[in-house]
Amino acid sequence: MKKRELGKSGLFISELGLGCMSLPDDLGEAKNIIDAAIHAGMNYFDTADLYDGGKNEELVGYALKGRRADVILATKAGNKMNEEGTEWTWDPSKKHIEEAVKKSLTRLGTDYIDLYQLHGGTMEDNVEETIDAFDSLKKEGLIRQYGISSIRPTVIKRFLGSSAAISVMMQYSLLDRRPEEWFPMIHDAGASVITRGTIAKGFLTSIGVTKAGQADGFAEYNANELKETVALLDEHSADLHAAAIAFVLRDKTIASALVGARTTEQLLDSIIAYENQPKSADVYLLESKIKSHTYKEHRL
Repeated sequence: MKKRELGKSGLFISELGLGCMSLPDDLGEAKNIIDAAIHAGMNYFDTADLYDGGKNEELVGYALKGRRADVILATKAGNKMNEEGTEWTWDPSKKHIEEAVKKSLTRLGTDYIDLYQLHGGTMEDNVEETIDAFDSLKKEGLIRQYGISSIRPTVIKRFLGSSAAISVMMQYSLLDRRPEEWFPMIHDAGASVITRGTIAKGFLTSIGVTKAGQADGFAEYNANELKETVALLDEHSADLHAAAIAFVLRDKTIASALVGARTTEQLLDSIIAYENQPKSADVYLLESKIKSHTYKEHRL
């Protein structure tokens, strides 16, 4: 599997990465999925301390045991869980981030994190304090690089412009093209985009037409628009799953397209789709048939 550099960091990650949030609770099955990913050449694994109250990090750490040096491991912080583990509040303070990273390191069973990401952000945050926390962790060697997960252009621009951040995680797919407007700004800042929602909750797969017919809508599409758009994409694509992945990876700003999987079979479907990417002309044909929406809020 091909790899791309994450920003200008010297870290090279697989074009297809595993978004670990949807891993099953079963340790054995979670390990099977990660084993299959590594066997296929995937080296980028993304989790967060918020996922299942930290249990997801424990799953990932268990599954990667003995292979830490072979992967690029990413997690996130900024959401503070209550003691019961039932609710969370936004806390981008230096104190919280420095406490959170230690807990994540323990759950992951590692002494460093390759990519540590701010899991959100608002314009009301004390961004200087937050960035100072990440810079301090980097100097201590607890993290190698850092980035942000956000869909707010105002927050992204301020964070990139004031820091050494190398990545921005954004929801992006054939059905959600809102981030495209901001790719030049991110690229010019020396950062890369990591996409989540690459196959849009399964709408951009072989069962997409069926799923779309049962959904209330997605992103900027209402229920009827979603149904019509997915049917149109499916009609003009020999393999919609493959086209969806190829579409995301066509832009130089993208470092990795994340896919999730609850079973090994689901992961293998995405791996096969990646390996069977269509011709560029076919991808551009699909692109020409869909709308390119823009964010309505948090604009620069």
